[in-house]
Amino acid sequence: MIKLLVTDLDGTLLPTGTEVSPENIEAAQKASEAGVTVTIATGRMYRAALPVAKNLGVDVPIITYNGALIRTVSGKTLYSSFLAPELMREVLDFVEGQGWYIQTYSKDQLLYPEYCEHAKKYEASQLVQGEAVGWQGLKERTEEVTKLLSVTDSSEETERRIGILLEHFGDRVSIVRSSAYYAEIVNKGVSKASGIQKLAEVLGVDISETMAIGDAENDISMLKAAGLAVAMGNAVPAVKELCAHETGTCQENGWAQAVYEHVLKGR
Repeated sequence: MIKLLVTDLDGTLLPTGTEVSPENIEAAQKASEAGVTVTIATGRMYRAALPVAKNLGVDVPIITYNGALIRTVSGKTLYSSFLAPELMREVLDFVEGQGWYIQTYSKDQLLYPEYCEHAKKYEASQLVQGEAVGWQGLKERTEEVTKLLSVTDSSEETERRIGILLEHFGDRVSIVRSSAYYAEIVNKGVSKASGIQKLAEVLGVDISETMAIGDAENDISMLKAAGLAVAMGNAVPAVKELCAHETGTCQENGWAQAVYEHVLKGR
């Protein structure tokens, strides 16, 4: 029986922004009423995920920054893994030398070297506002940095940059592709999977009693770790191949369909 339900956000629970459909909200609340802890595991910032959690109407821990920070809706931090300042500066020096765009997150604040099209699009998609601080500013704002995010214009360029970054820093950081254009850099060992495992321990839930649902490559570790894994109908091929179950697309409220089928059925 499922006791902990962990969901991705973008492309899974909601298409973009923070508006969750009434169908998904109803399914989440019914699961919560049945005694299931419904929570979020996302690459998003805590403050970008918080409005979604509030929309669901459940006060639960949120796994954010791809597992680097677990914090409750009410603001209590349960776990954090921050990048070492010297390592962060080393990565930033390298990226600046390559002429790439990258953004950082210090104390749940979005920072970027300059306000450009990448920054503008990211702010619009996440409904957050960042701050342009220059490259030197990024290297100085190293307090409580959960991740660095490389943003590109194409899937091929994202893949190329991941390969280069892994070659130079792969022994010290984990790099995961969260969309065609995003490559996320976090501490070695940090992932949505580690987030689920730590949260399950806190809640006293066996990992076999967890269910995860997602659509993108950065969900794969989480889906592998969970007792039951469900792929969205719009998931990338690698996610669908991994999961034993598939539900409808995000636009079809496939998330709610999965909750009724795998969490509430028979309860």
